[in-house]
Amino acid sequence: MMDLPLDHVRTLLVAVDAGTFEAAARVLHVTPSAVSQRVKALEQRTGRVLLVRSKPLRPTESGVAVVRFARQLAWLEDNARAELGLTGADQADGEPGGGAGGPGRAAPVQTLSIAVNSDSLSTWFPEVTARFGPGSGLCFDLHREDQDYTDELLRAGLVMAAVSSSPKPVQGCVVRPLARMRYRAVATRGFIRRWLPDGVGAPDTAAALAAAPVVIFNRKDDLQDAFLRGLGTPASGPRQYVPATDAFLYAVESGLGWGLIPDVQARQFGQVELVELAPGRPVDVPLYWQQWKLAPPMLTEVGDVAAEIASRRLERLG
Repeated sequence: MMDLPLDHVRTLLVAVDAGTFEAAARVLHVTPSAVSQRVKALEQRTGRVLLVRSKPLRPTESGVAVVRFARQLAWLEDNARAELGLTGADQADGEPGGGAGGPGRAAPVQTLSIAVNSDSLSTWFPEVTARFGPGSGLCFDLHREDQDYTDELLRAGLVMAAVSSSPKPVQGCVVRPLARMRYRAVATRGFIRRWLPDGVGAPDTAAALAAAPVVIFNRKDDLQDAFLRGLGTPASGPRQYVPATDAFLYAVESGLGWGLIPDVQARQFGQVELVELAPGRPVDVPLYWQQWKLAPPMLTEVGDVAAEIASRRLERLG
């Protein structure tokens, strides 16, 4: 049976997380050449290409399996250190999951990597992380991604858990329902007067919206187009791309275009009165918590807190 050199496995994980050999070298306190040589030696040992040498570095399909193993190994080591009462200061520099010790003896630290969609990250999810203060021994490594794509980060071994729109578990993972994030198509009254002169609910509302400027989060965002398809018309209006949740809301409030705003964001941050363009036709995006089956107990505890807060702040599923 072939053994995988653990220092090489750890190096691969650091390289993927850091994005470049140079950044990984700084974390590991070695030269970029040493990082490259370790990865190459691991590839020779496995007989497979594990990394795509792009910027950022990306694991291949074979590399994903090794990265997932490395991340699981990292949290197993963290868990063992916690049980032994070892501190972040006792952990070697550059090891995954490690943390620098502060004055005195720091608490054992576990790093949890979680993918979260932008709207959740900007509204209710910070309440989840706030439950786990410095005394919890947790550090969060949050990755922002569209809810339709967070499970890809989980599949690639880049994160241990994800807030996802998919109820189908990624291989090696378990899934549980969280809640529904409810969106409403809205615009300012001034925007409606200009672009929907016959008013909301007129027979030509769908066609007028299809011709009007629309605010889109990014090129992965299909919510606005899906909303228009539900009205029986394709999206064709001028598209304003605003890839930040707070700036997206501000763009709609300033009349730059119409857009779909989650209720939780409108309640929390809305400053301008917005008019719903299709009353009674909200768009609900179901959210699920996906995590490794083989997971540290603290990750499951974070999932429990996420389910509790999501059910309180968002719309219940079912």
